[in-house]
Amino acid sequence: MRKATKVWLILAFSLVLVGCIMFGGVMAVLSWDFSKLSTVRYETNRYELKEDFNNISIAADTAHVEFVLAEDAKGSVVCYEPKNAAHSVAVQDGTLVVEVVDTRKWYEYIGIHFGTPKITVTIPRSECGALSVQTDTGDVKIPECFRFESIDVSVSTGHVTCLASAAGQIRIGTSTGDIHVEDVQADSLRLSVSTGRVVARSVACAGDLAVRVSTGDTALTDVACKSFASTGNTGDFSLENVIAADVFSIERSTGDVRFERCDAAEIFVKTDTGHVKGSLLSDKVFVAETDTGRVEVPKTTAGGRCEIHTDTGDIRIIIDRDAK
Repeated sequence: MRKATKVWLILAFSLVLVGCIMFGGVMAVLSWDFSKLSTVRYETNRYELKEDFNNISIAADTAHVEFVLAEDAKGSVVCYEPKNAAHSVAVQDGTLVVEVVDTRKWYEYIGIHFGTPKITVTIPRSECGALSVQTDTGDVKIPECFRFESIDVSVSTGHVTCLASAAGQIRIGTSTGDIHVEDVQADSLRLSVSTGRVVARSVACAGDLAVRVSTGDTALTDVACKSFASTGNTGDFSLENVIAADVFSIERSTGDVRFERCDAAEIFVKTDTGHVKGSLLSDKVFVAETDTGRVEVPKTTAGGRCEIHTDTGDIRIIIDRDAK
């Protein structure tokens, strides 16, 4: 190794060492609180709601959204937000409207961010009208103490947890993030995920239930609906005690489909690569085909039609009459 190269390596190492020592000294002064390095200043703003409202509409940017039932019958909105990207809060024609007002210049988006904006909506009563939430990056949580006329949640990157019921439709969509729905009643339920997991437990739908997943697993437990339809590209599909009065329709490109004590008047399953296994509750007329794999289905000649097609994978179905 040449002398000049050695000198440059020693100098580079020395600069790195000095930088580490300076960083350690600064963080020691800050008590290793990385949030103090943030170049964005946050503030908490509280808005008391003196006007009555029935519907709720929230359009956020990067904020988490949570809902709380008021203890004193007084509504409010609390926003933890950047100073130059605050939210406006107003009641317009019976609708609580919360919107982000971003006044930042382009260069103000460049910096160190450690804080996470959050919107907490305290509602004075448990029953409301339509709920609409749209946010680019942030989680949305709707607790079980509420019941709405309808629920519509759209998230680009974030998780959605919905424990509230609706008289009409519940529609939840996220591009990247999980959806968790539990102890919910609705007229219809539509769940959509591009990349993420869908979990639904203890759900009752008077109408249709639809689940679309591009990449991710789906797990449904203790679900009753009129009909159920699901499409997806990659991911396993698990159904336990899922009952549809009319039809099951499931399509997957890659992933296993598992039934456990499930039933419907008619069942249609199609997957390119994956196994289809499990138990049903009543006899079916089976039409089962696989290009590469084994087929084991009951030789029943009564009941609704059950079509199962897979290119690569096994098909194994039993009738569990004792589970009724």
